[in-house]
Amino acid sequence: MKITGAVLEHIGLPPPYQESRPISISELELTAPGPDQVLIRVEAAGLCHSDLSVVDGNRVRPTPMLLGHESAGIVEGVGSSVTDLTSGQRVVLTFLPRCGTCAACATDGVIPCEPGSAANNAGTLLDGGVRLHRDGVPVLHHLGVSGFATHAVVDRRSLVPVDDDVPPEIAAVLGCAVLTGGGAVLNAGKPQPGDTVVVVGLGGVGMAALLTALSEPDVTVIAVDTLPDKLEQALELGATSALAPAEAIEKGVSGAVVIEAAGNARALETAVELTGPGGRTVTVGLPAPDARSSISPLGLVAQGRTIIGSYLGSAVPARDIPVFVERWRAGRLPMEELVSSRITLNDINEALDELASGRAVRQIITFDHAEEGKSR
Repeated sequence: MKITGAVLEHIGLPPPYQESRPISISELELTAPGPDQVLIRVEAAGLCHSDLSVVDGNRVRPTPMLLGHESAGIVEGVGSSVTDLTSGQRVVLTFLPRCGTCAACATDGVIPCEPGSAANNAGTLLDGGVRLHRDGVPVLHHLGVSGFATHAVVDRRSLVPVDDDVPPEIAAVLGCAVLTGGGAVLNAGKPQPGDTVVVVGLGGVGMAALLTALSEPDVTVIAVDTLPDKLEQALELGATSALAPAEAIEKGVSGAVVIEAAGNARALETAVELTGPGGRTVTVGLPAPDARSSISPLGLVAQGRTIIGSYLGSAVPARDIPVFVERWRAGRLPMEELVSSRITLNDINEALDELASGRAVRQIITFDHAEEGKSR
C-alpha cells in the first residue's frame, strides 16, 4: 500500500533544520505484514530527543530511515500467526521489541532484548526484514516502529493494546516518554513513602518521571532544570520546589532517588551530587557516545550511593503500560500535561528546531486520515 512518511535523508546536517531540512515527506510503499507482524494506522506520534539524536548524528543510524519511535494507532490487519489482536484495536507502539527467549529478556526489563537491539541497530524489524520501500529502494525502520507515517508494519512484540478510553495522544506518550521516565522511577528508583525524588532535566522523559513520582504516595518531588519555563511548569504540576542546577547544589538538595533525564555528562554529575547517602542515581538520558563525566568514587563508597543505568525505564511494556493507564484513569498521572503542542507531519523540520531549543516537552504529530483518504 502507499503511505506518506517522514524520511531522514541525511545525518548531521546543521541547524536550523527548517533551512537544512534533513527530513523529507515522501510517498512510500509499505509491504503487507508477515506472519508475526501487524499493520497499524497511525493516529499520533511524539517527537522525542532520541529522534533528534539520530538527526544530529549523536546516534548514528543507516539512512534513508523513516523516523519515529513513540506512537499509537489502530490495528488494520494482522499476520497469520497473530491471534491476540483484532482490527479496530488501539495499540501503543514501543521501540524495543522483546523476543521473550534471550538471556536479556529474562532480566525482567533490566537489560534490553538482544535480538531486538540488534534489529534496531540494523534498521530492520525483529525478523530482520524491511517492509518500507521508495522507488524500489529499501527505507529502513527506526527502532522497529517508524511511526512518523500514516501507517506502519511492526512486529507483534512491539505492540501493547489499550482500551478505547485511552486517547491517541496519551497512548503515544506511553510508548517512550512515560515508559522511560516513569519506568525509571518505578522500576529502578523504587521510592518509598517519605523519600525525596529529584528529577534532573525536564524534557518529555523528565516530565514523565516527575509526574510518575508525584503519583507515588507520600513522596516529596524536586525538579531541576536550566530553563525557567520548565521549572514553572514543574511547580504547576505539583513539585515541592523547582531549582536551577547550581541553586539545587547550593541549597544542599538531597534525594533518596535522583532521576537524570537530560542526557548530558554535566547533568549526570549534578544528579550524583544531589543524591543523598544510601540513595540511588538513575540515569536514563542518552548523551553523545564520547561524553564523559567526572564523579568521585569515594563519594559513592563512603556514602553507600548507587548509580543505575535504565534503558526504556527498565520496563516490560506489557506489564508496565497497564499500570500507568490505571494511574491516569484514577487522576493520579495526568499524562496530557506532557503535550506541549500538536503539529502535522509537514511541520517536522521546524519542530526539530523547537525540540533542540529545549522549549518543547512533547510535540505530537496527529494524522488526519479523512483528508488522506480524499487525496488518494
